[in-house]
Amino acid sequence: MRIGWIEVLKKVYGETIYAEMAQSTLLRRHDLERIHVGLDPFKKYLYPKLLWRLFRVSGEKDIWIRNFDSILTMPYDRTQGKHIALIFHIDQSFQPLHLQVPWGLLEKVFYNHLRKVNAIVTISKYWQNHFRERGYPKVYLIYNAFDPDRFHFQEEEIGEFKKTFRLEGKPILYLGNCQRIKGVVEAYEHLKDMEGYLVTSGRREVNLPALNLDLKDKEYRLLLKASSVVITMSKFKEGWNRTAHEAMLCKTPVIGSGLGGMRELLEGGGQIICEDFDDLKERVCYVLEHPEMGEAGYAFAKQFTVKRFEKEWLNLIEGVHEEK
Repeated sequence: MRIGWIEVLKKVYGETIYAEMAQSTLLRRHDLERIHVGLDPFKKYLYPKLLWRLFRVSGEKDIWIRNFDSILTMPYDRTQGKHIALIFHIDQSFQPLHLQVPWGLLEKVFYNHLRKVNAIVTISKYWQNHFRERGYPKVYLIYNAFDPDRFHFQEEEIGEFKKTFRLEGKPILYLGNCQRIKGVVEAYEHLKDMEGYLVTSGRREVNLPALNLDLKDKEYRLLLKASSVVITMSKFKEGWNRTAHEAMLCKTPVIGSGLGGMRELLEGGGQIICEDFDDLKERVCYVLEHPEMGEAGYAFAKQFTVKRFEKEWLNLIEGVHEEK
């Protein structure tokens, strides 16, 4: 079967990791071509150019797999074949005020074009219900997948990590990726007086006095394992939350805002939902006294296997292809 996967993201986000896993699965059975338009849509001044490149995508495939951006141009480009929309989340509430109106218009176009696809794939019940409630009939749920063995570490490795980054002797409070929309500013302000190391990671998109670490993949997983609590206070409706899930695989307790699909994850794993930053410090103090919460999180998180993920993607592709 010939499949075209239209890509937009270049940076490594949870969406990118999910897409790469699905692509690897399909490549083992089918002829899959990645069509990369080569721009980062989060640079707003490049968005018109991105849409122009999407307009020029062409070719005939049995199935095309698209995201929000390429759904916008679907009726106007030169592609032929069936279409699957892979949608992680839709929430432009964090956009600057002057972009709210144009993004609102683009969302209306998106929802209209979405009625022409053969299937919609989501990654949480929240977003599956979101589309079903809007009247879309063929909405499928395929969760993220993880290998639990990658999150098992020896005590010596954890100790060496703490020593290397000078994080010994006090609790590590990991605030998440250093992005304003992830709630790190408010989380820092409410926790800065606590006894512990306040840590963020990734590219520093907002200046905070917290320690920001630029880590390799294994070092990042060691940070999650070494942390006393992982805080995911996102301010937008998440598709899921990969950081929270990976922390649970490390048996590290998680406190999160629970927005979007994150609520399903945290509630399923018996973790803590904090809807108000004013309550965050109290929740963190509770978790520090109850590290056993991590066991419940692990028991839930380990169920999201790669085997199930691969089976569900292959079944979906076959079903869409055979559909009349």
